[in-house]
Amino acid sequence: YTFNSCSKTEDTASDSVEAAKNASDKKEKLADQVMQNPQVLAALQERLDNTALTPSSYIETLPKAVKRRIDALKQLQVKCAHIEAKFYEEVHDLERKYAALYQPLFDKRREFINGEAEPTDAESEWHSENEEEEKLAGDLKNVVVIEEKAEAEDTNVKGIPDFWFTIFRNVDMLSELVQEYDEPILKHLQDIKVKFSEPGQPMSFSLEFHFGPNDYFSNSVLTKTYKMKSEPDKTDPFSFEGPEIVDCEGCTIDWKKGKNVTVKTIKKKQKHKGRGTVRTITKQVPNDSFFNFFSPIKVSGDGESLDEDSEFTLAADFEIGHFFRERIVPRAVLYFTGEAIEDDDNFEEGEEGEEEELEGEEEGEEEEDAESDPKV
Repeated sequence: YTFNSCSKTEDTASDSVEAAKNASDKKEKLADQVMQNPQVLAALQERLDNTALTPSSYIETLPKAVKRRIDALKQLQVKCAHIEAKFYEEVHDLERKYAALYQPLFDKRREFINGEAEPTDAESEWHSENEEEEKLAGDLKNVVVIEEKAEAEDTNVKGIPDFWFTIFRNVDMLSELVQEYDEPILKHLQDIKVKFSEPGQPMSFSLEFHFGPNDYFSNSVLTKTYKMKSEPDKTDPFSFEGPEIVDCEGCTIDWKKGKNVTVKTIKKKQKHKGRGTVRTITKQVPNDSFFNFFSPIKVSGDGESLDEDSEFTLAADFEIGHFFRERIVPRAVLYFTGEAIEDDDNFEEGEEGEEEELEGEEEGEEEEDAESDPKV
C-alpha cells in the first residue's frame, strides 16, 4: 500500500512538471508569434517612446566615461557662476557711480517738493499727451470769476504738499502697512534716499527717510540697511542668479513721550487667588504700524531656521526694500501722479487676462458637462 502511494505521487509530480513545461513552450511560441506581428511591435514601440524619462533617470543610464565628462561640465559651470558674481560686483560699482550723477537731480527734486526753491519757467515746461485737453481746461479757467481768482492767489501753498505720503497711499504694497495713526507722521516725510555701500565694503544698500521737525520723534533721519550676497553658495552653486538680499538692519527711533505708535497700552484685570481681590495693571504690547519697518526680524546667524510666518515677513520686507530702491526713489513723481502705477497695473492685467481666458474655457467645458447631466 505504501509503495503504490509513493508511485502515484511520483507520477503526479512528473505529470505536473510535464504540463508546466508544455505551458511554458506554448507561451514562448505565442510570444514569438506576437513579436513577429508588425502591428504589435509598432504599438510596443509607441508605448516605449511615450514613456517619460526624467533627466536624472536618463543620466543614470549613461556610461561611466560620459558621466565623468558631465562632472567636468559642472565644474566649468561653477567657474562661470563665480565670473557672473564678479560681473554683479562691477554692476554694483556702476550703480554707485551713477547714483552720484543722479543725486544733484534728486536734490533739486527735494527742493521743489519742500518749497525750498521754485522751478523756472523753462524747468516747469512740460508737454503732455493730453495737451489739447489741458489747453481747453486752461481756457475755461480763465473764465473764473475775479473773486475766486483773488481767493486762489491768497492761498500760500508751499512746494508739493504730502508728496511722499501720497506715494505711500498710491502704492498698495506700502498702503497696506500704513495705519491711520501713521498718516500724520508720514506727512512730515521730506525725502527718501538710496545709499550704496562703499568700494571694498560688503555689498549693501541703505534707505534714508528724511523727516522734518515733528511731535513724534526727534530723529531727522530713519535708516534701513539691506545686506546683500553676490557669490555662489558653496553647497548649491548652481542656484546663483545674481545678488540677493540676505539680511537687514533698522534703527532706533527716539520717540517722544506718549507718541510711540509701534506699541499700545492695554489694561488688564488680575484677580488674587487667595484674597479674591482684583487689580488693574497696564501693559504695553506691539501695535501694527509702518514704523515697525525700522525694527525688522533678525536673520539668525547660528544657522537656526525661522518659522514660516517669520520667513514670510522677512521676504515681504526684502521685497519692499527692493521696491523702494528700484522703483519708488528713482521714479517718485510718477508714483505720486499714479502714472507708474497704471503702467504696472496694465502689465499685470495683461498676464491675468491670459489666465482668465484659459479659466473661462475650462469653466465653459464644465458648464456644458453640467447641462448634459439631467441630475444637475
